[in-house]
Amino acid sequence: MKMGSMPIAVLMQRRSVKHVWADEAWEAVGVVPDRGNLPPVQVLSQAPERDYYLVSGLELELYTDENEGYFENVMAPESKIFVLWRMENGRAMPVRASVSYVEGTRMFDSGENADGVTMPADIYAWVASYLREHYQPKPRRGRQHG
Repeated sequence: MKMGSMPIAVLMQRRSVKHVWADEAWEAVGVVPDRGNLPPVQVLSQAPERDYYLVSGLELELYTDENEGYFENVMAPESKIFVLWRMENGRAMPVRASVSYVEGTRMFDSGENADGVTMPADIYAWVASYLREHYQPKPRRGRQHG
């Protein structure tokens, strides 16, 4: 069951590379809350060696069946937002984002393009608040000898 959502925008980067198989590399490099009024794609800077653009229209959604994954992520030394992206019209475009460590692992295992970006403090606080209200960690049990 969906318990909450937050509109976000993803900062994408294109870098020129000198490689036998590729001329450029793409990646998600940041996520910010979308306070509204952002265009779908906003070019922030363009240069032959590197471009940055902001893509809005995505939402972080919290579902009760992913609570363990949210908890693992919040407890990690560096909490991440996981971003799945696909090439569209010659540009890397984010299609999904999650704060679940488990869903992030599924993104990486899928073989599609995905990146983990540092979770900003305001999004971390939102997820932590959700967990305080809707999640109780399972008690750890010691080794069971049979």
